[in-house]
Amino acid sequence: MSLKQQVMATMKSEDTEGPFELYVTRTPGYLWALLFKQLHVHPIAVTLISIVIGAASGYFFYFDDLRMNLIGMALLVWANWYDCADGQLARMTNQRTLVGRLLDGLAGDIWFYSIYQAIVLRLQPQMGIWIWLICAYAGFVCHARQAALADYYKNIHLWFAFGNQRSELDTYERENARYQSLGWRRGEWFEKLYLFFYRSYTKGQEDQTPRFQAYYRDLRRAYPDGNIPPSLRQEFRQKSRPLMPLANILTFDLRVGVLFLSMFVGLPILFPLFEIAVLEPVRFYTRRRHETFCTEFHNQLRTNR
Repeated sequence: MSLKQQVMATMKSEDTEGPFELYVTRTPGYLWALLFKQLHVHPIAVTLISIVIGAASGYFFYFDDLRMNLIGMALLVWANWYDCADGQLARMTNQRTLVGRLLDGLAGDIWFYSIYQAIVLRLQPQMGIWIWLICAYAGFVCHARQAALADYYKNIHLWFAFGNQRSELDTYERENARYQSLGWRRGEWFEKLYLFFYRSYTKGQEDQTPRFQAYYRDLRRAYPDGNIPPSLRQEFRQKSRPLMPLANILTFDLRVGVLFLSMFVGLPILFPLFEIAVLEPVRFYTRRRHETFCTEFHNQLRTNR
């Protein structure tokens, strides 16, 4: 196979990742994964390295010095390549673990916490308490729900397209049941701790998508064996596919592009304002479109029953 074919084989779906992700993110990540495989490096080690590199990038955004900022940009891109490589490596070597999944989920949060902290400290002398309030809202409210919704919509799309094979479409009900079934005794405490946080993350995703939840609930009742008609899956996939570029906008690439631009022009405040003024309307628009066609599918399901 060509390099492109090899990289595409490690991607969950062409529907959820465009040309930019393929060439700028996934291909370098795949090459790193090949190297780590030859060196017998565990995927968790790659994830830990990405966390350290990404968190360190924030330090260089503190300075009002483009040369220092460029170092931060390079480190963040490097960390993102490793963040791609760990998942590709885990699939190559069949070394998927709960610890790895937990750390992979935390990686981006740690990176951006470091970056926001740097921006706050850099601008505090000029803006005082306002920069704390702006960045807190942009990071803990806007960024958090944008990324969670984008991740959820991708997993919904993958579930309809491929079923459970490529999707991680979890539910709060199921994750909470798992949490309640575990104790804090030896051998179970780590998974229980992970589920303590993960069930809340899942609940937040479900709270943003009430119309999909109603449809998904009745769909599982109508097809308890999971054998959803291929035609229905295909119809949903066709409706969902145009929203995948918007979901990508709400994740890493465009957000980081604006961060880098704000550093080039010497106006770091543009980054949190972009989260609030641009990405929030994109989230709202994406959510409205998705909820609208979920209502249409739900009505169709109830009519057919």
